[in-house]
Amino acid sequence: MSDQNSNPVEEPLNGGSSAGDSNAAGENAGFVEDPGYDNAEGISLEDADVETSLTDADLSFLEEAESDLAAERLADLQRVTAEYANYRKRTEANREIERERIISDTVKILLPVLDDIDRAEKHGDLTEGSALAAIAGKLRGVTERLGLVAYGAAGDVFDPNQHEAILQQPTPGATAETVLDVVETGYMLGLTQVRAAKVVVAVPAD
Repeated sequence: MSDQNSNPVEEPLNGGSSAGDSNAAGENAGFVEDPGYDNAEGISLEDADVETSLTDADLSFLEEAESDLAAERLADLQRVTAEYANYRKRTEANREIERERIISDTVKILLPVLDDIDRAEKHGDLTEGSALAAIAGKLRGVTERLGLVAYGAAGDVFDPNQHEAILQQPTPGATAETVLDVVETGYMLGLTQVRAAKVVVAVPAD
């Protein structure tokens, strides 16, 4: 009898853990997790699935915005296209002007030779089949291919922009200033005047 009474009462190995687990289980026993509730964010998943609907006014506003944007892009494209076209025109015009300037500087060197050919022709020295006539024909052909155009002939109306009057000759019957004689032929290269024609001008007699 004394031995049985002296033995200590054995405690559970886990101490009070059984009681703690019981209490926790008891606290959670009345809680049921809502499958439609996102614990991380604190919002209902059902609310996230709600689709946003646009009114007719919203759709009309979006259509107008898209239309305005398209019109703006089209205007920008048209402006850039026009600027590029103008740039090309200016570039081509400048290129042609530079080309005419270079050719003009080149043919100016040949003008004294062309003047000698004109004088020889007036004096009848360019007989057909002669060596001089052949050379004159080739030289004139080269200058024509370069775009050089000769002008100035007796009977032309005097134009101070194209003719240089070296002498005015009162002429009976003349009613206006006209070219009486060409001393030096004038030349044009495109729109560029290489040299004005030197002429004798017939003017009305007093």
